[in-house]
Amino acid sequence: MLDQLRSLVAQTSLSLSEYQLQQCIDYVKLLDKWNSAYNLTSVRDPKEMLIKHVMDSLVIAPHLIGNHFIDVGTGPGLPGVLLAIYYPDNNFTLLDSLGKRIRFLNQVKLQLKLTNIQPVQSRVEDHQPEQHYDGVISRAFASINDMLNWCRHLPTQNGHFYAMKAAAVQEEIAALPDFVKVVSVQPLVVPQLQAQRHLVILQPC
Repeated sequence: MLDQLRSLVAQTSLSLSEYQLQQCIDYVKLLDKWNSAYNLTSVRDPKEMLIKHVMDSLVIAPHLIGNHFIDVGTGPGLPGVLLAIYYPDNNFTLLDSLGKRIRFLNQVKLQLKLTNIQPVQSRVEDHQPEQHYDGVISRAFASINDMLNWCRHLPTQNGHFYAMKAAAVQEEIAALPDFVKVVSVQPLVVPQLQAQRHLVILQPC
C-alpha cells in the first residue's frame, strides 16, 4: 500500500515525508480493522480507501488558511485525521455525535501519536468552543445551507467555511444565507477517482 500511496501523492502538488505516508497507511489499517465491527465506512477495500478517503481528504490541504480547525460531522476522521497528518503544527477538533466514531478516533490519536487532534462527541449546534476556529470543514455533511446555519457560531470573524462537495454546486450557492459570501469554488483533482470534487470556500460577511 505504501508504494500505491507514494504513487498517488506523486500525481499531485502535495508533499509528504515517509513518516507522514506511513501514518496515512497506519490510519487505513486501523480503519479497515475497526470497520467490520463499527461500520465506519462503506468502502471495504483498503486500496480503495487510499483513493476515496486519504487522497480525497488530502487534496484540500493547500487551500486551508490558519492553524485552528474543526471538522464537523467527521465520521471516522475524514478529512480531519489526514489533514492533521499533513499539518502536524495545526490543531484539529474532530466533531461527531456518535460515540463509536469518537472511540475509534481516540484510538487513532493514540496509535498514530497525533497530538494535534481532539475528538469531541457533540451535535454541531451544541458545540460551544472556548476559542473560535480559523476554519470550519465539512465533507459529505448536509447541504451547504444547513452546514452554514448549524456552524455559524464556530468560525472567527475572519475565518472560513470549507465545504467539500461532490458535484457542481451552483444551485446550493444560489440559495446561500446572507451572512456569508463565496470566496472561491475550487475544482479538486483526486488521482484515480472517477468523480467530480469541489471545495466551496466561504467567509462570514
